[in-house]
Amino acid sequence: MGIDIRLPIGAMFSLIGSLQILYGHFGPQEIYQRSLGININVRWGIVLLAFGVIMFLSSWLRQKGQGKLNL
Repeated sequence: MGIDIRLPIGAMFSLIGSLQILYGHFGPQEIYQRSLGININVRWGIVLLAFGVIMFLSSWLRQKGQGKLNL
């Protein structure tokens, strides 16, 4: 039928989330003093990665279940 839009969206958000987690973990820690020591890059990276994984899973489940039930 064609590519499911959730697949490239999941890839994009997973990549950006992973990069943001890596930067938050290995980047300069002194920049978080302005935010009361909260590493916001890691937290939002986890959110973006989780959203990307959900998009991947929903695309995979749609493709897997597509052949079983045709209405």
